[in-house]
Amino acid sequence: MLNKLFAKLEGYYDDMVTVRRYLHQHPELSFKEYQTAKFIQDFYEKLGIEVKGKIGSNGVVAKVYGKNPGKTVALRADFDALPIQDEKDVPYKSTVPGVMHACGHDGHTATLLFLAKALNELRDELAGNYVFIHQYAEEYAPGGAISMIEDGCLEGVDVIFGTHLWASEPTGKIQYRTGPIMAAADRFEIDIQGQGGHGAQPHKTKDAIVTASQLVINLQQIVSRKVNPVDSAVVTVGSFTAQNAFNVIADKVKLVGTVRTFNEDVRSFIEKEMDRIIHGTCYLADSSYEFLYERGYPAVVNHAKETDFLITCAEEVPEVQMIEETEPQMGGEDFAYYLERVPGTFFFTGAKPEGVEKPAPHHHPKFDIDEKAMLIAAKTLGTAAIRIHNQE
Repeated sequence: MLNKLFAKLEGYYDDMVTVRRYLHQHPELSFKEYQTAKFIQDFYEKLGIEVKGKIGSNGVVAKVYGKNPGKTVALRADFDALPIQDEKDVPYKSTVPGVMHACGHDGHTATLLFLAKALNELRDELAGNYVFIHQYAEEYAPGGAISMIEDGCLEGVDVIFGTHLWASEPTGKIQYRTGPIMAAADRFEIDIQGQGGHGAQPHKTKDAIVTASQLVINLQQIVSRKVNPVDSAVVTVGSFTAQNAFNVIADKVKLVGTVRTFNEDVRSFIEKEMDRIIHGTCYLADSSYEFLYERGYPAVVNHAKETDFLITCAEEVPEVQMIEETEPQMGGEDFAYYLERVPGTFFFTGAKPEGVEKPAPHHHPKFDIDEKAMLIAAKTLGTAAIRIHNQE
């Protein structure tokens, strides 16, 4: 069976590349992926595959039914782009100013579309049911996963698998991890209100820049001195905004940043500790503040049984040259919501562009992938989807 699946996928590879490049040329931002969703739905309708659109809002779910009884397996791909100007010099460069697929979601979509096509053609030889979840808005919280789940995309699903094309790792490598593999991703804003004045008369002011600067330093001590060293965590202030006149002492400063954690207790502790430190710092400066903490995606926590199973499946893919356990990644992913509800695993498929020593990182204007990685991802996901019915 796997040989038949692999042969079909190899036969579709050129079409897979064509679709990926079309999507790369026509990216759409999170929650605005209307034409992309239509493209996906039309693809399935032309094949006669059961499909439903507007799941959540822009989500698309297709289903293939095997002839024999078995489990219901879900496979997921995301399809939103990022607000980044494409700076690559390639024929398939984005045609939309300021928007590009800078994280591989175009490749994820093409991978799943042709895997679905192949499985549909083999349905008379398959057991169980196959659910293809095409998710919108992974890049922007609250994300599309939670709304699609609430709209029933996991109804009847026994297990779920997902992968991310990973341009920092060589093509042919599969990376897995049992337990937390990607972090909870939260966002915060801090508005500090001091009292502005003349740059030559600091004694008559409450310098918001000085207060904010002290606060940035104080916040860094949460991870270094308050969190157990065996628990990974990040507190990053990514934006510091104030008045920009050289001779004015600012009365307002806005700090914006992110918190990344794997442990829910640590996550809650950092939120409370931030509030305590902000209060104390501003109290000493005789200044007021507003603190907004927004919880984003929870940590992606892989299930042990399904992760071990995925490893055995990857070993059956001829193009997979290395399978290794990865360190937890501090990036966030709303695949976490699926894993909170059904067993499954999320893994990385190496996609480093061929001949490139230092590939552009994800979310970079020159980001690209080795398109051969899509074939490896399709074969690995397809193997898991088929083999799961033989798992005891």
